[in-house]
Amino acid sequence: MSEQSFEQLLDESFKTIHNGEVVEGTVIDVKPEEAVLNIGYKSDGILSRNEYTNDNSVDLTEVLHEGDKLEVKVVRVNDGEGQVIVSYKRLAAEKGSKKLEEALESGEIIKAKVSQVLGGGLSAVVDEVRVFIPASLVSNVYEKDLSKYADQEIEFRITEYNPKKRRCIGDRKQILVERKAKAMEELFSRIHVGDVVEGTVKNITDFGAFIDLGGADGLLHISEMSWGHVENPKKVFKVGQTVRTLIKDIGDNKIALSLKFADTNPWKDAEDKFAIGNVVTGKVARMTDFGAFVELEPGVDALLHVSQISKDRIGKPADVLSVGQEITAKVVDFNSDDHKISLSMKALLAPEKTEEPEADADADVVSVDIDAVIAAGEEEEASEE
Repeated sequence: MSEQSFEQLLDESFKTIHNGEVVEGTVIDVKPEEAVLNIGYKSDGILSRNEYTNDNSVDLTEVLHEGDKLEVKVVRVNDGEGQVIVSYKRLAAEKGSKKLEEALESGEIIKAKVSQVLGGGLSAVVDEVRVFIPASLVSNVYEKDLSKYADQEIEFRITEYNPKKRRCIGDRKQILVERKAKAMEELFSRIHVGDVVEGTVKNITDFGAFIDLGGADGLLHISEMSWGHVENPKKVFKVGQTVRTLIKDIGDNKIALSLKFADTNPWKDAEDKFAIGNVVTGKVARMTDFGAFVELEPGVDALLHVSQISKDRIGKPADVLSVGQEITAKVVDFNSDDHKISLSMKALLAPEKTEEPEADADADVVSVDIDAVIAAGEEEEASEE
């Protein structure tokens, strides 16, 4: 039996590897563009940056450290210089391919970081396999600007995968739709008319504000924002503001909200405060050609008809009054059911001195039908137009 050389004995002490084989290696040296791995072979494995990732900006010293263990695939046992070329990304791509095929079949939700924001959607990488999420499948609402998703981890399902064409499509929208439907179902199962709920202002329009209640949006109409008059919702609320509201009505997946809480209703003791004959003070809130609406307190307005402003003939209230002006008047009519009050400034004026017997101060005061006056005013304005 011939004696073996030291080199032969050394070679036999190492395992045999082949191209395409998967081996485990330990990092023994790292440079920005290359790492050296002990793979239990007579030659170390050389892992270049290009074989680690498709991202050419990666510095290997930031992602790999001496002593790290990782599985790699043998690309070439001998590159011509006795070195073994190994790849991490090829093995990762194979694993990723299998993972995506299984996810396509099972509908599993996958998490991945957005690597690129493109004109038509988002791109994410799953184990070195690029997944494209079209803009129409990014969200359940239209989003013009997708830049907010840059570098963010998102969830999606695989809806199409063709490794031969390197085509992989993800869908985030269906997950959001499913979760919203579930959250809505849970919300509607626990809320009732009359409940007080807390939500966040999501959107503000000229007619009201939409409040996110955590599963569905409720509409807080401008007429339900206050017992008083609200000129513009945008002057009262801000997007993102937390609001405590009352559920006024529920129906057909719609929720109507209100800030008119019963304990703050200014009309509950108005019958005593503004009884007929009482002298009250208020501010002119708004005016029409037929009269001025006077705010006696927030949520309680009264009509001062143009005929009740002065004993002199007045063409329209704006000729003698201005919005914000404080006036004193006498209550000449009160309707608790319809929440309507009529005022008269004329009733407080001293009677003119004449030779005739002194008349009662309220003799020329008339009770005004507010609905009829408003309707007549609107008809007159319409005919003029």
